[in-house]
Amino acid sequence: MEDTPFIEGSSERGISGRELLKRSAVAGVGVTTLAGLSVESAGARSSAVDTVRWVSPRGSLEVMDDYNLHVPTVMGYFKPLNINVKLNAGDASGNLPQVAAGQQDMGYASPGVLTASVEAGVPVTSVWEMIPSQVFDFVLPADSKIKNPRQLRGKTIALYNIGWKAIVDPMLAEVGLDPKTVKYREFGPQWNQAVALSLADAGLSWEGLRAQLEGTAAFFGSGNAGLKFLIGSEWGSKGPSNSYQVRTADLKDSAKVDIYTRLLAGSVMGFEFARVNPRAAAQIVYEQFPGMQKVMTPQVAVDSIMQLASLYHTSRRLPPHLYGYHYPNAWTKYLNTVYKLGQTKTRLTTGGLLSNSLVKPANAKADKARARRDAAKFKLSAAFKKTTLPKGLPL
Repeated sequence: MEDTPFIEGSSERGISGRELLKRSAVAGVGVTTLAGLSVESAGARSSAVDTVRWVSPRGSLEVMDDYNLHVPTVMGYFKPLNINVKLNAGDASGNLPQVAAGQQDMGYASPGVLTASVEAGVPVTSVWEMIPSQVFDFVLPADSKIKNPRQLRGKTIALYNIGWKAIVDPMLAEVGLDPKTVKYREFGPQWNQAVALSLADAGLSWEGLRAQLEGTAAFFGSGNAGLKFLIGSEWGSKGPSNSYQVRTADLKDSAKVDIYTRLLAGSVMGFEFARVNPRAAAQIVYEQFPGMQKVMTPQVAVDSIMQLASLYHTSRRLPPHLYGYHYPNAWTKYLNTVYKLGQTKTRLTTGGLLSNSLVKPANAKADKARARRDAAKFKLSAAFKKTTLPKGLPL
C-alpha cells in the first residue's frame, strides 16, 4: 500500500480543502502562457499519436485502482486508437488547477474536490464517472460493536488529514447523522493502524484498499486487534464517487473531444478485459510494480481488483448500460447535501459540472470483442492460477 492517500485533502493543518484549492487556482489557472501545453499531439498526420497526461489523486501509481489504464497499455489497445497515456502521480489538491492550466489533461478527483474546485473558479468538467456509487467505507477495530454509521455519534474518526472531512461529512448526512456530533483526528499515513490499535473508533477506507488491509495483517505489526468494515455500498450510501475531469473549454474543441473519446474507448476495453478475466487484469498490474509485490500477495491483488471492478462496472449493469455514465439524480442529491453542509457556498447544479457527451461515443468506439477474446485466452502465471475469485461481487 502506498504512503500517500487515495483521495484529496489539505496537507496543511488549519487550512480547509476549499482554501487550498482556491490558493492553487490563483497560482495555476491564471497562467495563460500554459494554454499551449494542453493535449500533446505528434502533428497533423492521420497516424499521429496523441498523448494524454492523466493525473492520479494519489501520490503513487503502484495501486490496483487504475487497471483500466494499465491493461490497455500492456495489451496494446491504445495503439490502434493512436493514444499514448502518460500516467502521473498527483497530490492533495486533486490537481484540477493544473488540469485547467494545461499542465495536465485529465484529473481523477472525488466529488468533494470537484465541487470545491468548480466553486473556486477552476474551469473543469467531469466527463467520465468511474464509480456511480459509493466507493468509501468505514474501517473499525475488529472488536467494535458499531454496526451502522449512525452509531458513530460521539465517536472519533481517524483521517489521513482533516481535508478528508469533506468526504466523510456527506456520508454521515446520508444516514441522518449530524457531522458535528463526531470527532475527527488526523493520523497521517498511519490512520489505519490507529484504528486497528483502537486509537480511534473508526476510520475512512474504500474498496480496493479494503482488500489490501484485510489481506496484509502484518502491515500493522503484532498485538493489534485487527479490522472490520462498514461497506458504503452495503449500508445504503449512494455516492457518487471519483470521476475523470478535463478542461471545460476542451469540450468545445472537436479535436480534443476526439482524443479523449479514443482514450476512454481504450479504458472501456480495460474494463471488459477485467470483466471476463479479473485474475488476468490483476496479474497485469501486479507485474508492472515490483514494489507492489512486496506488500501484497497475488490473492490480495485479485481481491482488490474485484472490489474495484464490481463498482467500476456498475453503470454497465444499469440503464443506459454504458461505462462512464453520470447519473444526474444521484449527483443532484449529492450537490444538495454538500450545500446544506456548507461545503459549497452556492447550490451547484449538474449543468457545467458534468457531461455525458463522451460516454456513448467512447463505448461505441471500444473494441470490446477483442478485449473479451484476449481475456479469455490470457495465460495466468503459476501464482495467479492459485488465486480464487471472491464471492458476492457482480461484474
